[in-house]
Amino acid sequence: MQRLGAYATALLIALASQGQAAPIASDEPPAPALAINEQASCDLPVLRHAASPEQAGFSSTGLKRVDQLIEADIANGFPGAALLIIKDGRIVKSAQYGYRQKFAGLQPLATPAPVERDTLFDLASNTKMYATNFALQKLVSEGKLDVDAPVRHYLPEFTDRDGDSIRGKNSLRVRDLLQHSAGFSPDPQFHNPASAKELFSQQREKTLALIPQAPLNYQPGSKTAYSDTDYMLLGLLVERIAGQPLDDYVEQHIYAPLGLHNTRFNPLQKGFKPSQFAATELMGNTRDGTIDFPNIRRHTLRGEVHDEKAFYSMGGVSGHAGLFSTTEDLALLLQTMLNGGGYGDVCLFDQQTITRFTAPSPADPTFGLGWRRNANADIQWMFGELASPQAYGHTGWTGTLTLIDPAHNLGIVLLTNKKHSPVLDPEHNSNRFAGDLFATGRYGAIATAIYEALIVTNATSAAQ
Repeated sequence: MQRLGAYATALLIALASQGQAAPIASDEPPAPALAINEQASCDLPVLRHAASPEQAGFSSTGLKRVDQLIEADIANGFPGAALLIIKDGRIVKSAQYGYRQKFAGLQPLATPAPVERDTLFDLASNTKMYATNFALQKLVSEGKLDVDAPVRHYLPEFTDRDGDSIRGKNSLRVRDLLQHSAGFSPDPQFHNPASAKELFSQQREKTLALIPQAPLNYQPGSKTAYSDTDYMLLGLLVERIAGQPLDDYVEQHIYAPLGLHNTRFNPLQKGFKPSQFAATELMGNTRDGTIDFPNIRRHTLRGEVHDEKAFYSMGGVSGHAGLFSTTEDLALLLQTMLNGGGYGDVCLFDQQTITRFTAPSPADPTFGLGWRRNANADIQWMFGELASPQAYGHTGWTGTLTLIDPAHNLGIVLLTNKKHSPVLDPEHNSNRFAGDLFATGRYGAIATAIYEALIVTNATSAAQ
């Protein structure tokens, strides 16, 4: 019953607001929801290794240039990276570079630990896609969620309140959260009392009750502003519909059917050891000793989510951050998207849902429903110069890139620990780390080099 506490508390609040009786708690685990793969038979492509890059339409020489770019960054101080490329259902490249840990606190290690094939990385905001969006896409395919319905249809406590300076929650749609046009500030900092004021919380159940009370920062629909609050609400929405915590839902109904063993929230609580992870910030969340708030971590982070809201306020499980994974696990999730919503005999959602989630937002075509889109030059920093207009994906603050390009039947996942490096000028910009300066940590140049390694054919030219 302890694992269901956060969900139960939020549900009690919602039912009380509707004047309904809460369900009677039971020590029996809830019956698992009927998944799509239990309703329908799938026969979809599964990944296999290409005998050579050329077999899958890549130049070996071109891919060596990608290696050279990343290896040059490693030689000049970039911490570590892992890269996996799939095309036409084949794993074209799986490579590791540099170190999963170079520092203990501010002191360099005498013998840095290398990145290995099974090294787990903190996905940061790629959690939004691989956990929350996958869950939402599944729920939409099952008819359990309507993205055009008001948020308060699923979260009745999400309403305008007396004294709100900006109103609009009553009519705000799930779609508005997904498109980051809902009106919320980027970072509510629930974990820090100096910033959060009355919304301060370092307890997950309390935070779940407070998230719907977060004030609007601008009129919904008037602009697009990327916000973690949107996905904290969407994670709560998944929990409300599914009837179980977000991590339990995605691990049981998405990752387990696909055979993913290394994709987890709170992995240190689930049998993993700190040595298996790419380390992130050197001194907890202190930005090399310049930031402080109650209960702040000061040790080098390994296997603990870096994101402050996810760790302190959400117990490590949030819709916006908290997921860890490996490149090889994520390759299956990339292929699931390229397959139209399933993998092998596992059906998670359908192509119609994928098309809907990756369609452009009317307000900003670089946004879909959660996914970022290669709509114009403004997004080349992420997609590079050669991705097709159909390409979509996401990034994560710790240094993670997802790029999916249906026009080339191509998927790229680049995981780095670029924040495992000193803060450059903590007094003036505490969020700028040495790792941020390198091409590998800025993504676009690496993506461009990968596309340059494609062997151009008439079919490739037509796709572009």
